[in-house]
Amino acid sequence: MPGHLFGAAAPNKKISIGMIGMGRQAYHANLEPFLKSPDCVVTAVCDVDSWRLEQGLQAVEKHYQKRLAKGYRDFRELLADRNVDAVMISTPDHWHAPMAIAAIKAGKDVALEKPITRYINEGRILADLVVRHQRVFRVDSEFRSLEPMHRAAELVRNGRLGKLHTIRTGVPKESFPQEAETVTAPPPEMDYDLWLGPAPKVDYMQKRVHTPHDLKSRPGWMRSLDYCDGMVTNWGTHLNDIAQWGAGTERTGPVEVKATGKFHNGGVWNVLETFDAWYKFANGLELFYQMDAPHVRFEGEKGWIQVNYGGDKLNPNGLQASDPKILREKIGPEELHFPLRSEKTDFIECVKSRGRTLEDEEVGQRTTSLCHLAHIAIRLGGVKLAWDPEREVFPGNEAANKLINRPPMRPPWRLE
Repeated sequence: MPGHLFGAAAPNKKISIGMIGMGRQAYHANLEPFLKSPDCVVTAVCDVDSWRLEQGLQAVEKHYQKRLAKGYRDFRELLADRNVDAVMISTPDHWHAPMAIAAIKAGKDVALEKPITRYINEGRILADLVVRHQRVFRVDSEFRSLEPMHRAAELVRNGRLGKLHTIRTGVPKESFPQEAETVTAPPPEMDYDLWLGPAPKVDYMQKRVHTPHDLKSRPGWMRSLDYCDGMVTNWGTHLNDIAQWGAGTERTGPVEVKATGKFHNGGVWNVLETFDAWYKFANGLELFYQMDAPHVRFEGEKGWIQVNYGGDKLNPNGLQASDPKILREKIGPEELHFPLRSEKTDFIECVKSRGRTLEDEEVGQRTTSLCHLAHIAIRLGGVKLAWDPEREVFPGNEAANKLINRPPMRPPWRLE
């Protein structure tokens, strides 16, 4: 499109963003920051649901006062658009890695909703491709941009707790509304086969997908193992990322894992109802991870720091410590400082500078893998597993190693 049609938003002056997936998360968190950024222009919108696609186009048109964005039903057509510089992927989890891999191959920079993968091996494929193709990648989690989480991580990394020996994390409990297994024809506005993509081909049930003409309700696919692993990776990639960040283990992983849990056994949904996981790292650090109130707690030889997500009336920011003096500590100019900016700003700035984001592909792979390790241990009956974080394998355990790999995908959806 000619630059004069954009005026001050001309693509040759700004980063051209393509939005893939225009459901609840796109409207809740992802579209507006790009629209408001002075460094971006949203030039493409994609969704397999034509109603959602039109809502996205209207939102972009309302902001720019012109219909500047192209609409796509098939993400491959958007990726073929040479005018798109970067993409924001806000789709169901089973599409995250395949779409991101395709985007990297197409030469796009990628902001990807968490969890970035459903299987450890596809995360390694993705992370290696980002490096090989010299793309910018950002895990789209906002937790490193939350001041209490940021403050806790900086204090811990700069030794205010002394030697760290224990971390405890929790994620919210899953809810399972009344479910009835009803097979119907897909709504006419939806390309259901494309929505399924690499997932198993099954009959359409609304509760396994999302409510038509609704951008506010939590979608049912988040409770189905065909498309998502549930809270263990959904919120786990938020809280465990902060745990790894504070511990300085964000580019490696544990050496042992043990986890137990119970899967929901309903007519439609089947993700974990409860779980309790334990990890041990090479330096002796232990991480306890469970379904509980969302929090992260660091414990060291000099005390502890805890952040309760959301806070409460007495402690609005949720940041606590064994001694309040710890929280008043100053980080010196020669100490380790992390930039504090939104995840979208971090991505945009790095697209401009070609630098590494604060939560790049390797960090995303390691944090998501940490959650997958617990899921695998639960699926194998709660046994203790040895893990090699360098080779990303379970040494000598064939049954566990099979669960690292994504099952064969329906053609034409390939990861290689």
